[in-house]
Amino acid sequence: MNIEKLINQFEEIDTTLPALFIGHGSPMNGIEINDFSQTWARLGAEIPTPKAVLCISAHWLTKGTAVTAMAYPRTIHDFGGFPSELYQVKYPAPGSPDLAEQTKSLIKKTTISLDHDWGLDHGTWTVVRHMYPEANIPVLQLSIDYNRPAAYHYELGRDLASLRKRGVLIIGSGNMVHNLGMVAWNKISTPDFGFDWAKEMNTIFKSKLKDHDNNALINYPDLHKSAMLAIPTPDHYFPLMYVLGAKTTKDKVSFFNDHLVGGSLTMTGVKYG
Repeated sequence: MNIEKLINQFEEIDTTLPALFIGHGSPMNGIEINDFSQTWARLGAEIPTPKAVLCISAHWLTKGTAVTAMAYPRTIHDFGGFPSELYQVKYPAPGSPDLAEQTKSLIKKTTISLDHDWGLDHGTWTVVRHMYPEANIPVLQLSIDYNRPAAYHYELGRDLASLRKRGVLIIGSGNMVHNLGMVAWNKISTPDFGFDWAKEMNTIFKSKLKDHDNNALINYPDLHKSAMLAIPTPDHYFPLMYVLGAKTTKDKVSFFNDHLVGGSLTMTGVKYG
């Protein structure tokens, strides 16, 4: 593969794309028109149109790290128990084998494999279909090596940061506070209902994000006594590490969809740039 050709295709542009962390929540957000999905649509309209999207989703956990490299990724319905309408959704965005090769070339700390089997899981398509409903922008996913610590994922994000200057929108898709085992299902429809510990952790996360305190967020178990309630497993937190790695201290920080759901989940999103 001619790397010079790839770099020319995704050459530097005048505008640096933002880096986003998006709380994706329920798969139903993929088809519902609600405050969350409408905000994602506004984001898509407001930021410069990207040449491609690279998403790190909480729902592609692997041994080792891979990037989707197919020309036409399939829509994955990786959930159960939802209305049939949700399973009928197809998001036919193209992939970009060339960008997959360039992404592989940028990461020096490990060997990235080119994947031709995965596709776009609900951590990606439920969000991106609202941002870019015409499905005319290439979308790739980067997997999460679940055996690695937070610092590893942060460093990979740093390797990928230059893509922002080449027209690639980097999205981490998860949830900062994500404890499904403690969800108050009887309160799931109560607006902004959150347990005290979840509210407190959401406030702490936002404070550290505004202060660009990457070390505190990387070493999240030491943040507060309730940190492990907010992050009992790190799958939905690790996507944030890639966004932290890809941003700079010069990036303006803003928050969106800053709400709690069911007591123990947050939909809070972060925009850098």
